Parts: sequence; structure tokens; C-alpha cells
Amino acid sequence: MSLRGDGPIEELAIPSGTTVEEHDLVVDGDVLVGGQSTVELGVRGRNVAIGERVRVANDIEAEGDCRLDTWCSVDGNVLVGEDAYLGERVTVTGRLMVSGDLDIGDDVTIEEGFEANGWIVIRNPVPTIVFYFIVLSQLLRVGETDAADELAEALADGDDVRDPLLVPRSAEIADDAWRVSTPATVGDDCRLHGNLRAASIRVGERNEVFGSLRAREDVTVGADTVIHGDVTTRGGTVTVEGGARVLGDVSAGDLVVYDGAEIQGTLRARGEMKLVQETEREADEEGGGNGDEVTADDAAETEADGVDGDEDEAAEGERADEEDTGETAAMKADSASTAEASASEDET
Repeated sequence: MSLRGDGPIEELAIPSGTTVEEHDLVVDGDVLVGGQSTVELGVRGRNVAIGERVRVANDIEAEGDCRLDTWCSVDGNVLVGEDAYLGERVTVTGRLMVSGDLDIGDDVTIEEGFEANGWIVIRNPVPTIVFYFIVLSQLLRVGETDAADELAEALADGDDVRDPLLVPRSAEIADDAWRVSTPATVGDDCRLHGNLRAASIRVGERNEVFGSLRAREDVTVGADTVIHGDVTTRGGTVTVEGGARVLGDVSAGDLVVYDGAEIQGTLRARGEMKLVQETEREADEEGGGNGDEVTADDAAETEADGVDGDEDEAAEGERADEEDTGETAAMKADSASTAEASASEDET
């Protein structure tokens, strides 16, 4: 598999912690650039692998190895901490400094000279990152993830494996715009300059992008991310999570905005617009608690009503007893009067 055609780099993947400093793209991990791309920035990373016919418009600094495929051009210096591999017809307008071994192909032009502390082999080397991609992609395709992890660790010389910066084929990376025809993913805690153009875009959390986002499909802006521009999609869904800030307009097919998000511009949605304030489960739990819960005041009122009812029943019983007692005494008095009248008549 070659970087001349469709390769294993199927998206623009910007790992967490990536920053653009001055005119350099700075990454903690590796940098892999697909063929026929244009990078108008300098590149600084651990291992840097550049595909065929790629143009880099500034210096390249690699802590580990640096691989430049055939017909690459670098408008600046190339500084390599370990070994360097240059394919045929590579052009470097500055100086090449290599701390380890140098494997160099035919018809390579280094205008300001080169220096290597290790072995120097002048020949046509194997295409730089093709072998790495072939082996790793085949392992992943057959499901050998453990073997792929071991290979990645071996290539990293036992260091911790970090997510690489992946630039797909025919991409354009510049200070004013990042243009790819594939999906784009941005990790967390990144600081980027330029407008991002891709098939779909997903931006992680706590990022700051000094530019706009435009995609044909879905766009997602993560929590606590700041976008200094517009967010636009042709027919997809734009999702702005809680705490995110968009300092421009938002235009989408469908729009989903979470509670706590801030959009300073206008909102345009050709389809459905949804404002999410809380999850349905939280709403159900809050509603159920209020319905079943009995407050202390309600209990006190119920108990007071019961006591008042008992007192009223007792008072009514006492009044009934008094009335019964009065009626009985009157009946006894009437009986006594009748008996005395009868006795008087008998005596007469």
C-alpha cells in the first residue's frame, strides 16, 4: 500500500495537546503526512514521516527519526535527533543535521550541506512510511490488535505510545486554513489557528480554535471549547455541548445546543432546533420525588385535623349524654308526679 493512492490515513486526526506556535505545528507524538499534501507550517514532533510529493514550507524538527519520501521538498532546515531516511529527488533548501545514521537516496539536493554523526549510506532507500503502514494496517485488519500495539511500541523504542498527528492525502495545512476531503477529529486541550474545512468535524474539550468550522456533514463542538468564528454545515447536525462558546454564527440542517453553551451570533436551522437543558432521567427523578414526598407541614396539618376531629366527636358525645341525662330526670319527675296524684285520689 502506497501513499500514491488511497491509504490507511482516512481522516485528519489532531491529537490532544497539539498547538500552533508562531509558524510551527507542535505535537508531542509522531507526525504522519499523506502524499501530495501541502504543509505551510513548520513541523515539530517525536518521529516525523512525510509522504510522497509533500511540500513543507518551514523547518522540520524530529526528536526521533525523520523520513522523507520521494519528491518531497522542505523549505528550511531539517533537524533529526536520531536517524534520517531521505528518498530520491528530495530537496532541502536549508541544512540537514542528523544525530544518528543517514540513509539517503539518489538525486537528493541539500543546498546548505548536511552533517551526520553516524553511518552515511547513499542509495535508494525503501519508501519511507509505506512499510510501516502496510504492516500496521494489515495487523489491524485481521484483528491482531495486540501485535499492532507491540509493533507501535517497538517503533517508539519502548517509549509511551502517543496518538500521532495524521494528515490525509492531498491535504492543505496552512496558517489560515486546514482543508481536507476526509473527516477531521480534534482532541482535547489544543490551540489551533486557521479555518477547518472537512467532510465532518468533531472538536474535543477545552480547545481554542482561531477560525471557523465548515463541513458537509455533522459538526460537534465539545465542552469548554472556544471557536473564534462561524460553525457551518450543509445538511448535517451541529451539536454545541455545555460550556462551549461560538463567537460567530451557527448554520445547520439540525441544531442541538446544550445548557450552558454560548453562541454570540445568530442561529439558523433548516430542520429541527433542540435546546437540551437536562437529561430525561434527571427530570423523571426530580418529578417522582416531588410527587411521592410528604413534607413535615403536611404531616402536621394532617395530625392536627385528626386531633380536632377527635375532640369534636368527644364534645358531641358529652352533649348527647347530657341531653340523655336531662331527659331521664324529666321522665322520672313526671313519673313521681303521676304516682303522687294517684295516691291522693285513692285517699279521697
